[in-house]
Amino acid sequence: MEILGSRLLLRPADLARSRRFYRDTLGLAVYREFGDPGDPSVVFFLGGGFLEVSGGSGEAPGTSSLSLWLQVRDVGAEHRRLVDLDVPVLQPPRAQPWGLIEMWIADPDGVRIVCVEVPEDHPLRRDARSLAPPG
Repeated sequence: MEILGSRLLLRPADLARSRRFYRDTLGLAVYREFGDPGDPSVVFFLGGGFLEVSGGSGEAPGTSSLSLWLQVRDVGAEHRRLVDLDVPVLQPPRAQPWGLIEMWIADPDGVRIVCVEVPEDHPLRRDARSLAPPG
């Protein structure tokens, strides 16, 4: 299988509310809008991928097993900003045993979002090419 592109699909209970949350509250950049111009579906840039917020869900909010992992530069600053915007914080920022600093929040439908800061000395910051034996 040759994968040419990919994105996460999120079917919210309230499209307008979720669109505002991801666009205005989290500040994700818009890749494209489509559908009804008065109530458009949106595809957001999500680091190296995309998040499509479109359609609707007949399921109760938060029943999805989907979680989003978002790497940020300063999780403490994001925590303060999101608290000021009344975003539900499920877990404030704290260092995890695996070395990342994580904060958990929820979108309007209860979808869990982990905001992650990778400290300067964490292995994810290393260039793995420098660890490879010369070939």
